[in-house]
Amino acid sequence: MSSYKRTFRRSTKKAVSTMLVTAMVLGGGTAAFADGDQTSTTTQTTASSLIFSDVKDGFWAEKYIYKLASEGIILGDAGKFRPGDSVTQQEAVTMAIRFMNLDSKLGDGSATPSTMEVGTYFKPYVELAVNENLISEAEEVKATAAGESWGSKKATREWVAKLLVRALGKDAEAKSAAGTSTGFADQANISEAARGYVNVAVQLELTNGVEGNKFEPQGSVTRAQLATFFGRGSEYVDPGYSTVSEGIVTGLTDDKITLYVDGMTKSFVLDNRSVYFTKDSETKISKSNLRLYTKVMVVDKVGSAAYVEIRDPELQLVSTEGTLLYTLSDNRLLLLVDDDSVTYTYDSSTKFIDQNGNEISPEDLTKDSIVIVQRETFSGLNKPVIIQVKSANINKSGSGTVEDVDLTDKTISIQDDSGNMETFGFDSSSIMLYQNELLGSAGEIQEGASVEYTVKNSVITRLEITEGMERTVKGTLLSIERDKLLSYTNTSGKAEIKSLDEDVEVIIDGILNPTLDDLITDVNGGDIVELTLSPDDVITKIEVTGRQTEEMTNLTVVSYDSKYQALMVVDSNEKIQAFTLDDDTEIIDDSDTLTLSKGKDLLSKGKKISLTHLGDRVLSLELIYKYEGTFVSYDKGDKEITIELASGKEITLSYDGSSPDIEVYGESSPSLSDIEEGDPVTVILSSNQNEVDTLALNKTMQFKVDQIGGSNSRVRGISDGEYYTFYVDKAKLLDDNGKVIDIYDLEEGQTVNVVFSGQTATSLQVINLTYGAVESIGDSSLVVKDYSGESQSFSLKNGVKVVRGTSESKNISSLTTSDRVEVRKATDGSLVVTVLTKEERKVSRYDAVNKEIITLRAGLSDTNYRFPVSSDTYIHQGDTTISVQSLQENDKIVLYFDGDTVVEVEKQ
Repeated sequence: MSSYKRTFRRSTKKAVSTMLVTAMVLGGGTAAFADGDQTSTTTQTTASSLIFSDVKDGFWAEKYIYKLASEGIILGDAGKFRPGDSVTQQEAVTMAIRFMNLDSKLGDGSATPSTMEVGTYFKPYVELAVNENLISEAEEVKATAAGESWGSKKATREWVAKLLVRALGKDAEAKSAAGTSTGFADQANISEAARGYVNVAVQLELTNGVEGNKFEPQGSVTRAQLATFFGRGSEYVDPGYSTVSEGIVTGLTDDKITLYVDGMTKSFVLDNRSVYFTKDSETKISKSNLRLYTKVMVVDKVGSAAYVEIRDPELQLVSTEGTLLYTLSDNRLLLLVDDDSVTYTYDSSTKFIDQNGNEISPEDLTKDSIVIVQRETFSGLNKPVIIQVKSANINKSGSGTVEDVDLTDKTISIQDDSGNMETFGFDSSSIMLYQNELLGSAGEIQEGASVEYTVKNSVITRLEITEGMERTVKGTLLSIERDKLLSYTNTSGKAEIKSLDEDVEVIIDGILNPTLDDLITDVNGGDIVELTLSPDDVITKIEVTGRQTEEMTNLTVVSYDSKYQALMVVDSNEKIQAFTLDDDTEIIDDSDTLTLSKGKDLLSKGKKISLTHLGDRVLSLELIYKYEGTFVSYDKGDKEITIELASGKEITLSYDGSSPDIEVYGESSPSLSDIEEGDPVTVILSSNQNEVDTLALNKTMQFKVDQIGGSNSRVRGISDGEYYTFYVDKAKLLDDNGKVIDIYDLEEGQTVNVVFSGQTATSLQVINLTYGAVESIGDSSLVVKDYSGESQSFSLKNGVKVVRGTSESKNISSLTTSDRVEVRKATDGSLVVTVLTKEERKVSRYDAVNKEIITLRAGLSDTNYRFPVSSDTYIHQGDTTISVQSLQENDKIVLYFDGDTVVEVEKQ
């Protein structure tokens, strides 16, 4: 473990001179340091602050200004930094010497080359810079015009590049790169002697070009730019500053941070002057981003952490899972790990946590518990720092409030009356009651229900709901009487009768605004439903979750007898089946829905149909004019196309002419060769059902809705930066929960998945977008704390794409816990994580008429200062949601954008 140490060794003779130069370097102007002004300058130096009044929050160079100021490399002048002022060559050299921590080697300046005109206070630094080969007297004299002062000459971009690269000890690399093109449009303007240094500076990302792919080698360098160059350069050297410590966070409170550094612990005060950054970002973060056992750098300012930088956000811990065999004396635990017994020794600093995150004592551990031991990796002792119970046997009785019911894992989380959260299992033997009646399943228990419970061996044996609540039950519909009473069989097979609410809500997938008449009731095959019951046991909502009807496809009519309304068909396996039609049977011919009396004449021998039946009764029948499946092959000679249906059966269909019409959405003139084996396709038949008329490729695309034309069902969407227009008049429209919606329910800005069959949109579903802060990043999952405060976990098993500005990465490690993100699923099931852009501003006022936050302008050229917000915009301070009207003038805010839309406003 390395640490930076900076030691200042100054003689009494040089004390005043050094302090004056300290103040001058990126501080006040030269006029403030004329002879005879030593007293005032000394006072200014000792009173300097890390916070400069002219460096605003969010300023592009604030990270490096804060960093170098806390290290003592730059100081202010009367509380100002003057970031836009140009830097002279003697100032830049002085900063380079201080950056390299060479103060102890300063002389009296008497050996400063007489050929280089330098201010009195800068002579010791220039003298040392020549001796250390940071600058060459011959080079500098040659580049100085007659009558020009070398010291007060403005430092150019190429000159600073050379100085900085030499300060980093990379002079040899620069000379090797002298013959390599820089790639800049104005390369011809870069002097031959500086070209290699510019190459190295750009390769190390210390600097880059300006607009138009230019370097502007003779452009002047501002104080802010120079601070940034040296700040970035510190990643490549270890100057040994005594005020800088890098180590692992072993202690963290609101006002103190403790690091493990070189076998010792060091503590630093955190106060309102402390600033926080990460290694890989130049944007300030909050103190809440600090975490125990991560690698952090702290710059000490008289016992306080003036500058804190997260160097590595990964926990410096290793985890081992095992079964507790015995609790031994002398703070020892004996665990069974991978069939081996292992002893772990803990101490008073080791934290013990139960499976619900509550802190416990070692004595609370029980034999045969599964525990996770997390050991530190930085001291060489591998000491356990956290021991957490993963599972343990619990026997207890109590009362509390249900927080979560997980039907997959068969667990119920309960917050007991003392506020502790515990999770218990349940099984088929668990007795669950409500109003002295057995519940059909644990799924009827709602979050927030008050319960009394008994637990044995960590499994609930009895749970009773003690207060009236809304709940859901599942069952199969038997009958509906006069729209007043509904009977059903519950999951245990028992028949029950409930009253219907006057405004009962009915939900049936695929039917817009369904009513009670759309429900199928039958003793043997009624709808499978989920019923919502009020605290008074009245049904307020009926949602159909399954129908016992069966759909049959690829049938051929053998005969239809009108007298007996009997239909005989042959299926794809050449098996004959018989059905009965009635006056309620719907006959669908293309887009027309006919009654039996009008549609029976269509049921002639040889007609291809599909039907939905309940028992032998046909509910609906449709004449087939298309098949859906996967493309197998085509034969141009025999003019045949073969596809595989969902059942696995292959069918071969003929076509007329050189080729059927081919439709591929987004393609203007597709051909048969554009359809590949395995592609999902729809084959559209001719009106006589005997030939292929059109072969359409089925594909799914994801769009952001840009425009909606409700009257003609026209939608314009954006995908990968391109605009697409399509019509949804023939498409099933679904919201993000899979419920049927109307086109007027769509909103601009929503993300949708659209399924196309050729040029026709057949379905559109709104995609759920999750906005929030990255909470944790693992190998198999990403956890995001959304705007409701809930932690949502996203699986990475299907792949991930991280979008940050114009760059894309398939590596989840490119995210940090300081990122705000939008998370969604792509059409292939992979995860797309878009990092939100952000901008720090100060509030001017809120315009309630236009619903805009108006911010203070950075200057007359700043035209982007009005930001529209809506009811969906998350506006908060910390974890507390606030109203937009509560924002006051000069409030500091951070705006987070998804594209051009403000999705979050954080008050600082």
